[in-house]
Amino acid sequence: MRLGIMGGTFDPIHYAHLFIAEEARARFALDRVLFIPNGDPPHKKDYEITPARHRYAMALIATYNNPAFDCSPMEIQRPGPSYTVDTLRLLRRQYPEAELFYLTGVDAVAEILTWRQPEEVLEMATFLAALRPGYDLKTLQERLPHAYLKRILLLGSTPLGISSTEIRERLHQNLPVRYLLPDGVLEYIYKHNLYAAASAGPNVPNARETTD
Repeated sequence: MRLGIMGGTFDPIHYAHLFIAEEARARFALDRVLFIPNGDPPHKKDYEITPARHRYAMALIATYNNPAFDCSPMEIQRPGPSYTVDTLRLLRRQYPEAELFYLTGVDAVAEILTWRQPEEVLEMATFLAALRPGYDLKTLQERLPHAYLKRILLLGSTPLGISSTEIRERLHQNLPVRYLLPDGVLEYIYKHNLYAAASAGPNVPNARETTD
């Protein structure tokens, strides 16, 4: 089995995450893509992260209608910081015959030397790096050892300029975010008053109740 792994804070999950996962599935013949929301992301300390149960619920809502997508709570159930090396070790035990592909942005891969045990991480999984504005192959060549580059493949898809940071800021300012993320996720945000989104307003017409 060829298993794609998409880790991230998903605060909130949006269409760029889903598009990258589907593009990787198609281009690299992945059998499944497993979304794994971070529990306690060690590199995200510049803002207050939404509680893990909400981020996991939003990921479930966003992925439920794609039969090739799954969502795992393994990191939010594990105490302590969510290190990729620990997640990959666990997946290796759970899927000993699987070939693992880790999906993330070029910007994240460019910082892999700051991750815990990056050499082991790259031994356990091939990295599929999605293009992001301002980052490309040259960025990786300038920052990473040549041996690392052999385990990193560029996902040459159309980069979507959508970010969770932008979505949070737009919600803070009561600006429209519809069409940046699935309607079900937006409904969940309003239902639980996440990101200071006080009411559905014009962004989610005929919003229906969602379950936790």
